[in-house]
Amino acid sequence: MELKLYNTLTRTKEVFRPLDRTRVRMYVCGPTVYDRAHIGNARPVIVFDVLFRLLRHLYGPEHVTYVRNITDVDDKINARAAEQGISIGDLTKKTYDWFKEDVAALGCLEPTHEPRATEYIAPMIKMIEALIATGHAYPAEGHVLFEVSSKRDYGKLSNRSVDEMIAGARVEVSPYKKNPMDFVLWKPSTPELPGWDSPWGRGRPGWHVECSAMGEALLGETFDIHGGGIDLVFPHHENEIAQSECVHSGAPLAKVWMHNGFVQMEGEKMAKSEGNVVTIRELLDDNWPGEVLRFAMLQTHYRQPINWTLKGLEEADKTLDRWYEAGVKYTSAGPNNEKIDDEFAEALADDLNTPKAIAKLHLIYSEIKTHASGGRQIELRQKLRGSAKLLGLLGLPYEAWLGRYESRLKADRSKIATLVSARDEARRSKNFKESDRIRDELAKMGVVLHDKKDGTTTWEVAR
Repeated sequence: MELKLYNTLTRTKEVFRPLDRTRVRMYVCGPTVYDRAHIGNARPVIVFDVLFRLLRHLYGPEHVTYVRNITDVDDKINARAAEQGISIGDLTKKTYDWFKEDVAALGCLEPTHEPRATEYIAPMIKMIEALIATGHAYPAEGHVLFEVSSKRDYGKLSNRSVDEMIAGARVEVSPYKKNPMDFVLWKPSTPELPGWDSPWGRGRPGWHVECSAMGEALLGETFDIHGGGIDLVFPHHENEIAQSECVHSGAPLAKVWMHNGFVQMEGEKMAKSEGNVVTIRELLDDNWPGEVLRFAMLQTHYRQPINWTLKGLEEADKTLDRWYEAGVKYTSAGPNNEKIDDEFAEALADDLNTPKAIAKLHLIYSEIKTHASGGRQIELRQKLRGSAKLLGLLGLPYEAWLGRYESRLKADRSKIATLVSARDEARRSKNFKESDRIRDELAKMGVVLHDKKDGTTTWEVAR
């Protein structure tokens, strides 16, 4: 099976051939930790988690290295800490902890490395010094700037000329810049701001050089895949390419560049100005399981814009209910009880075509319902469970999945168990009036009963 990925740099879908099959390397831009992560931030986390899982499946978990950075030095962080009247360290720790909790709830695996920018200041300074030495950067009034005109193919990722980029970007015009497009590698820090000693005075790094330095330190000069949201193509990823290639004599930063599309909210652009930004935590607190959020996100191909809707969440929830019953309730966890369907895997290997892969899971589920018993049904259940797990779904025990409805119960379990036992006794005594009364009382408590032929009763939370 060949893995094909769409490369933003070449604008083609290419067969993926890692530089080293024993060390497949991927870097994805992570969060700037100053606020709660919203559902738009969740999309690259989920998308590249699926790719991480697929790469581990194809090449072996021990042969895949996934780096997702944490930006913990940034002007947004400085402003938010001042606004809240807390230290920058307290803000970044609190926000990072929130992020970790939220993405864990989404079912995402931990990256191999999760470097913080503040831990890599020395490599950043070294990179900036090399760019100055080779004539690609220049110091000016305590700043160091990358000279865009020194890179002839600048703009190749976004496929725009410098004039087009100036017209479409918010370019900071400063008297110390040789060209408005020149971007900051290092900036001076006032006493109250984070800062480190450097040849250009006490200061802090620009955003773009942070990722270049961390990527090189953990993955080498050139690695296999660089990912992030479509909004990062320009200027962030464009600038990463420029500074990294210039410091490494033209060696590419990454072979494949991948970008996920935007998230819309109920057909509208998601933006603070629209008042429709929804955080991951708000959705989780509204009793949507992280797995439902994940599944809803994967229904749309990662390169396309996604329309996030309440109806989509409800449909994802109902589908997972059916799949958990069909694929998990009657199969035990473990490699002998989990299989990956070939057509499902082929779809996923075709540039992460999750809609097509999910369509195959729907077909498997439908076939399960047409096979009442026998080896074929067992095989289908195993394929549903194993294939879905490659997407990060159906990973819970069945009872744990049902446990998400616990908050709907209007009585504690001990009282429910007592009533169920009393109803069983009423049924054995053929006191059907009392049996029906208890059944109705339990229904009001949010309980659904299942009567067995042997006279006993099981129950579950109403869905």
